[in-house]
Amino acid sequence: MDQKLQAAQKALDLVESGMVLGLGTGSTTTYFIDLLGKKFQAGGLKEIRGVPTSRLTAERAAGWGIPLISLAEHDTLDLAVDGADEVDPKLDLIKGLGKALLREKLIEIHARQFVGIVDASKLVPCLGMRDALPVEILPFEWHASIRWLNSLGCRAELWCKPDGEPFITDNGNYIARCWFVDPDQPSQLVGIQNPVELAQRLADRPGIIEHGLFLGMADQVIVAGELGITVLERNR
Repeated sequence: MDQKLQAAQKALDLVESGMVLGLGTGSTTTYFIDLLGKKFQAGGLKEIRGVPTSRLTAERAAGWGIPLISLAEHDTLDLAVDGADEVDPKLDLIKGLGKALLREKLIEIHARQFVGIVDASKLVPCLGMRDALPVEILPFEWHASIRWLNSLGCRAELWCKPDGEPFITDNGNYIARCWFVDPDQPSQLVGIQNPVELAQRLADRPGIIEHGLFLGMADQVIVAGELGITVLERNR
């Protein structure tokens, strides 16, 4: 069985009738939404509602008949479930390579419990060791934002489609990808040495809309591996 599907099935066990759910974005969360929708349609769950983190998620959940609401209608979620691109030993995450990081973070900070679902390949000793950090940036003067990001000890570039046009987020913004590499070996990822400091610098910079560092947010991460499911809990 697909490991992403296994993680999604385990997360479904946390859902109870009457819950308001934050619904994440990405390939692993797609499995979760489909499982949720099937159980809802079969009558195994009643009176659930979802708050989607992207247009794609909203469309998929609506296709299953899952009632969708906004934070304006219900500002506290019982549970948010989403994938992650990287998970470190403290359960800090990199998210956003599905291009929905701003909406994901906005929704998931309102959850009483935020659960990540991943396959074992997403576990890293240090954030930034596996892939790029996505950063949502304002289209206005985006060259200046990319230039500044490159001053942070990373290799940053605008994320573009194969035809060279920039990807546009649901919010009408661009996304930069930032690889934290060894300056002497640009192909070697060395990771983010101080994620807290980096998150603050990104938050303080005009033109930077949001970043994919989800620090101190995940309460639990469900990991599917070759030997089965492991549930990691945050130490509070």
